[in-house]
Amino acid sequence: MAVLRIRKYGEHILRKKTSRIDYQSIRGSLPRLLSDMCESMESVQGVGLAAPQIGFSLRLAIVDIKPEGESRRIVLINPELIGSSGTSEESEGCLSLPGFFVKLKRHLRVKIRALNEAGAPMELAGEGLLARALQHEIDHLDGKLIIDRLPLYQRIKARYVLRKLRRTWI
Repeated sequence: MAVLRIRKYGEHILRKKTSRIDYQSIRGSLPRLLSDMCESMESVQGVGLAAPQIGFSLRLAIVDIKPEGESRRIVLINPELIGSSGTSEESEGCLSLPGFFVKLKRHLRVKIRALNEAGAPMELAGEGLLARALQHEIDHLDGKLIIDRLPLYQRIKARYVLRKLRRTWI
């Protein structure tokens, strides 16, 4: 296992939409990659991590909101949002924008379809923090960051704040 460098705001891979994965082509390397992703996410107390955040342009993410304090890792291969309802506005951060938090509206409940780590199809419904984390990671796989979800005037203001924050990331 290895802690991999998490890519930060401004790095091009975070803006690239990922392509669907052929499970058979990554099956052999998947256990090691997932182990490294978990270790990297846990090292910075994250609740989710997408492959582009560690430099891999793969449609792969993990989520672990630790319900009741227990780790319950969810592996998402080729996830897609298939249903949503309600809205919630909460503060949200991102491992690729350390120290930056914004209030974002997201769906309160979502349903996704994906493959699990064994390559089996699955559907998952989530609400609250789980729904927010699932939407956040799918955004990463589509080349979107939380700043992209802000209204224009807030995005302009946020870019100024991010320029100042970037100096502390080095």
